[in-house]
Amino acid sequence: MSKRTLGVGLFVVLLALLGLLSAVGAQDEAVEVAVLTPYLAQPGTQFMVEAFQAAAEAKGWTVNVIDTAGDTQALNSRVQDVVNLGVDAIVINVDPSLVPALAEANAAGIPVFGMDAGSTPEVLVNVTSNGYGMAAETATYIVDRLNGVGNVVIFEFPPYPPVQKRGVIADAIFGNTPDIQIIDRVVPDVTDGGIADSRAKMEAILAANPEPGSINAVWAAWDQPALGALQAIEAAGREGEGIVIVGIDANPQALEAIARGSNFEASVSQDLNGIGSMVADLIERHLAGETLTQRTVYIPTKLVTQANVADMMPAN
Repeated sequence: MSKRTLGVGLFVVLLALLGLLSAVGAQDEAVEVAVLTPYLAQPGTQFMVEAFQAAAEAKGWTVNVIDTAGDTQALNSRVQDVVNLGVDAIVINVDPSLVPALAEANAAGIPVFGMDAGSTPEVLVNVTSNGYGMAAETATYIVDRLNGVGNVVIFEFPPYPPVQKRGVIADAIFGNTPDIQIIDRVVPDVTDGGIADSRAKMEAILAANPEPGSINAVWAAWDQPALGALQAIEAAGREGEGIVIVGIDANPQALEAIARGSNFEASVSQDLNGIGSMVADLIERHLAGETLTQRTVYIPTKLVTQANVADMMPAN
């Protein structure tokens, strides 16, 4: 064998070794993402997080989900923890203005993505549903069902930007209908998911308005309060009064209630899987060097009533 042939052979072996070392290095540098939320007890958040985890794990990433169980203040210190760990990206499901430590993430060069969160300068992109549109559909549904006349109870949650937007639009639509009166408004405790406290508060409202026809509708900014209100109405034996209930999310319990013809008549189906997977795709594009210019990405939604609920029910 000539020295030239031997040299070429050694060069090829060296390239192969370098390629192997690069592959091992790439595995050692797998993308690490932290997902932080105080709302994991909410079914909608659960579905989004699970969808994100599935999409991220399919890309070979490591995902750390941190739930502070309703404690938004604790979230700030947990963000500081993951910044110190040097994760590659942070995903939040909370009002970003409540988390000053996001500025520390930015300073460390860690991109922050919103998953049905809110838009602030610290958040590179927020992926969500159009809360304005969803609220308009459900509030208009009530106005139409009541022929523009009636007493409405509102369940809202101003501390969370996506839900706060829904309340603003519902107020605008009801306020633009002179004969619709808001007789009570409730901000439920969401620590346990929101159903139990919403039921208790609706029971109190029913007791304060005992006459049939004194309550005509319940507008809820998401499904959990709507389900709590439904339980209270049925437990009080007042389902026959025709109280119209609407929610947003179209979670499985809501779909079942709509399908059986209860007072819970309408909800809006969000593509929660689409939100979670889109966040993962945007992180991948950003880490690959793409400049993301759209600060808010809306995922399409669909109004669900008895007319189409069968198409939305999960297959057995």
